[in-house]
Amino acid sequence: MPADMQGVVRLRGYREGDAAATLEVFQRAVRHTAAQYYDAEQIAAWAPDVVDLGAWHARRARVWTVVAELQGRVIGFADLADGGLLDMLFVHPDAGGRGVARVLVEAVCGHARSRGIARLVTHASRAARPVFDHLGFVLDAENKLNLVRGVRVPNFDMHLDL
Repeated sequence: MPADMQGVVRLRGYREGDAAATLEVFQRAVRHTAAQYYDAEQIAAWAPDVVDLGAWHARRARVWTVVAELQGRVIGFADLADGGLLDMLFVHPDAGGRGVARVLVEAVCGHARSRGIARLVTHASRAARPVFDHLGFVLDAENKLNLVRGVRVPNFDMHLDL
């Protein structure tokens, strides 16, 4: 683990100034971690080089988004959309294996419970499925035909009863 990845992970709510940092986490997680599970065309469709940062921010601001920080650096984020959808869960590859995904999911679960949501659902990538399995999510279906920008990027429908 890099020396700058030592310390205590802190969770906080998403802020407008987090758009670029959360986008970087997303792109690094997809391009490095998920690249072990998907081909180059799938990765390019999922994490394109050009992303509208304003639209990215608007999407994070429309949902409940929690950010994980380490020594002031954004290392992960997760969000909860309407209907109990855990839509995004991404951790920077440099921070992998530290339990960051677990604490982010626990925060999402706590927020969902406070809103009276009894079930979380997610569309887990091949890379994320083992994490969700470990956290108690149940596989509902494999989506072999899931499309992202016209490219098949298979994933899994999963749920967790709270």
